[in-house]
Amino acid sequence: MEKVVLLITDLRKSPIRDVVSKRMTEFKAVPKTFNDLFRELVFCILTAGTSADLGLRTISHLGDIIFTGSQEEIQKKLKEVYRFHTLRAKENFRKLDISSKNIRNDLVDNIKGIGMKEASHFLRNVGFDDFAIIDFHIIDLLVKNNLIEKPKTLTKKKYLEIENVLRKLANKVNLSLGELDLYLWFAETGKVLK
Repeated sequence: MEKVVLLITDLRKSPIRDVVSKRMTEFKAVPKTFNDLFRELVFCILTAGTSADLGLRTISHLGDIIFTGSQEEIQKKLKEVYRFHTLRAKENFRKLDISSKNIRNDLVDNIKGIGMKEASHFLRNVGFDDFAIIDFHIIDLLVKNNLIEKPKTLTKKKYLEIENVLRKLANKVNLSLGELDLYLWFAETGKVLK
């Protein structure tokens, strides 16, 4: 763990600290209207299995049709730029209480296309900073530093185990899980995205 602690400590002394701080401030400032939250949820669904860059381009391409379009119109627009073109989250999302203490589980249990990673990603991007976003970049970094063994599959139980490893690391470097994710993501990709 010490090698990763040193990596994070060095990054916090670099200009990346300002980028991470700015991004976390932006996340906390996301308006909590249905449209703003839903747009962010759609972005997180779109990035699953692809990239944040494609998710950003796709959400921009969709524009307000995600609020005003029929299922068929949304699918047609999605098909123009994205390999998966089914998006059925709106009605179930409308029923959720974003302030629920079980919001991550509620998202996973009630929204098709949302797993632990996507729910955590969404929650971080709308200002909740106590969830880990565990994707293959983060897993690779943890495996490379002997903090975990590479999981064969990422079940909910395994996700929570890895999240606890990250929570210990976050506590050690005095960061929230949301901040830690941005530093680790930068260490693996050279980027700080949403």
